[in-house]
Amino acid sequence: MNVIDTTYLERCIATLDKAYQLLRKADVSEIDYDMFRAACVKEFEIIIEQCGKLLRKSLKPYFHSSKAVDQLHFKQIFKECVLRSIITPELCEHF
Repeated sequence: MNVIDTTYLERCIATLDKAYQLLRKADVSEIDYDMFRAACVKEFEIIIEQCGKLLRKSLKPYFHSSKAVDQLHFKQIFKECVLRSIITPELCEHF
């Protein structure tokens, strides 16, 4: 089984955590608040995208071709991962 590198995902999570900490400390009327809020939203989007990419990689051994995995829609990726016990059904419900 291939090991999937999650270094970038972990860095994105740390970045989101830091941006959120700074957002909570910022004054709502200041521009810093808007910057940190935008950073949180963008990092969250990147994390979701990265999770999809990593889950696609984890599914490739279960499909007849990489192209078949690449054609899955975002929600299908999560459902296929549940079917193969890669993620839990509870986690899948969040997406």
